[in-house]
Amino acid sequence: MKPIRIAQVVGKMMNGGVESVVMNYYRHIDRSRIQFDIIADEDSTAIPREEIERLGGRVYVVPPYQKLNKYIPALISLFKENNYKIVHSHINTLSVFPLYAAKKAGVPVRIAHNHSTAAKGETKKNILKYTLRPFAKLYATNYAACSKYAGEWLFGKKSMGRGEVAVFNNAIDLDKFSFDENIRNEVRQELGIEDKFVIGHVGRFCFQKNHEFLTDVFAEIHKIEPDAVLLLVGDGEDRKKIEEKTEKRSQGKVLFLGNRNDVYRIYQAMDVFVLPSRYEGLPVVGVEAQANGLSCVLSDKMTAETKITENATFLSIEKPAVVWAKMILSFKGQKRADALEELTACGFDISMQAKKLAEYYISLIK
Repeated sequence: MKPIRIAQVVGKMMNGGVESVVMNYYRHIDRSRIQFDIIADEDSTAIPREEIERLGGRVYVVPPYQKLNKYIPALISLFKENNYKIVHSHINTLSVFPLYAAKKAGVPVRIAHNHSTAAKGETKKNILKYTLRPFAKLYATNYAACSKYAGEWLFGKKSMGRGEVAVFNNAIDLDKFSFDENIRNEVRQELGIEDKFVIGHVGRFCFQKNHEFLTDVFAEIHKIEPDAVLLLVGDGEDRKKIEEKTEKRSQGKVLFLGNRNDVYRIYQAMDVFVLPSRYEGLPVVGVEAQANGLSCVLSDKMTAETKITENATFLSIEKPAVVWAKMILSFKGQKRADALEELTACGFDISMQAKKLAEYYISLIK
């Protein structure tokens, strides 16, 4: 029997959290029953085409959603040509467009999946988000979200309360992120930070992730702990600005590691993980850091479900940088042990969640 092919609409693939979640599920789902076709915008910069094809998937690039007059016809044509039974769209409020195309193409199951929320400051983006939010259910037959908070934000508390929104955790391969003292020493040696107090962050350099505030926090830490180092993993439109800002005041104590395919190793080198985002759904990096046993200082602008272990602490980004600095420094010297059992119990084991997703798809087809 042929596997069910699901069209996964991911927007722009740029090494972001959403693409990471979709790929995590794809790697662990039973591909004899379920296969993914990845549909990405043609201006994507990081499509893992080789891996997708090796797993049995196909990659289709379409005009970017900013060009709706080309985007929608391209999707209608693609959906019809491949005769998909399910289109699963991961582009939050923008899902209204691919799901409209899916309806026009006669696709019976159309899933709108929300991974995010909104925050002050991104005026143009927010106008679009709040304009499109009332249409989230218009062409969708089913709703999904990465957390209760993200589900309520897009689909409403009533839908969430009635159990109409399927929640799929941003689950990970827990074994890959378990703490290992040998790897920690190895990575710290590679980076030349053996005897340093290491603060880490993983995320795209963009408004949402709030790197400017993070570097203000690190400047305060540096005053108290001159041997501290900040590791920044990721890339994005704000990277150059942040590099210039830190160059002036941190004297080489900030390491820009770019996009990495071994992030699981980099967590080992950290002492504290910091995520001062302006908004989030349920960030997968927060899950990874907790699995690794790291003390985590997180913005309170994300779902409370992000706190899986006692090692995670929420702080308001309205608080001064020095308050964040003191909180981070309070974890210096804390003993480290991974939290795999806790994360498994809370539903963050990808193998279990991938089974749940496969059953979900099969139940929708039936």
